[in-house]
Amino acid sequence: MIAPRRYLPSVSALLAFEACARLGSATLAATELSLTQSAISRQIKTLEAQLGVQLMARQGRHLTCTQAGTEYVREVREVLARLGQASVNAATQQQSGVLTLAVLPGFGMHWLAPRLSDFSARHGQFTVNLSTRLEPFALGPSAFDAAIHFGHEDWPGVHYMPLMAERVIPVCRPDLAGAPFDDPQELLAQPLLHLETRPRAWARWFEGAGHPCTPPDGMMFDQFATMAQAALHGLGVALLPDFVAQPYFSSGQLVPAAAHSTQSNGRYFLVWPDDRPAPPPLVAFCEWLGNQTTDATAGNRG
Repeated sequence: MIAPRRYLPSVSALLAFEACARLGSATLAATELSLTQSAISRQIKTLEAQLGVQLMARQGRHLTCTQAGTEYVREVREVLARLGQASVNAATQQQSGVLTLAVLPGFGMHWLAPRLSDFSARHGQFTVNLSTRLEPFALGPSAFDAAIHFGHEDWPGVHYMPLMAERVIPVCRPDLAGAPFDDPQELLAQPLLHLETRPRAWARWFEGAGHPCTPPDGMMFDQFATMAQAALHGLGVALLPDFVAQPYFSSGQLVPAAAHSTQSNGRYFLVWPDDRPAPPPLVAFCEWLGNQTTDATAGNRG
């Protein structure tokens, strides 16, 4: 909901205020904005009158923010940055066919990236830009058209496209004595590596393997990739999604530490803002991604 008009200053006034706060001078702000010094001063006075609060004070030749001005300019800069990014998106991405996607590191590196050449071959007019994010964020005002989410349908303000479930398997170095272990309980004698965002992953795995227990604490990681490297260097047994583990199995760098795999508590989704139409690159990407995940699921069943 947009605030009443009396609380919405003009963009010109906000630009003048931000420049003065940053440069400490109406003269320098006027030069930067190609205005006169008197025009800058009028904009500041108009803004202060509209808000009913003093934002700037003069100290000698310099302008400084009051306490209210210091707090306000922080918010103003964020608003101007979002407005600028929104304008860039509107002016360029729709026409240029760019899809900007936030992805989880493991999913992006090991599952999505190897398949993107197929999307490019089918939709050469579109470009997909990837940037990693570990946690949900305010998708609406961000620079992203969509994001890959793992978990449940608990991200507000978005459309959901279910992609696939996730199966995890314990992995270790090939030279770990006793591996693969037939008895899941034997893994409790090994250092277990943990992921910050999946604190109960090992407990669920042991429960699924028929050995409910409270697994011991161990080294903690924020990404599957670094946890896999730790296992590769002999620091312990990692619990990895099968699509993350498979390249390491193929190269012989890692092996299954046990045969049992279990499904994670959650699944992967593609999400995008529900307050605007999906741009053409996203529409094409949704269709392509749906076919990819259907094929991958069928392959796993086979």
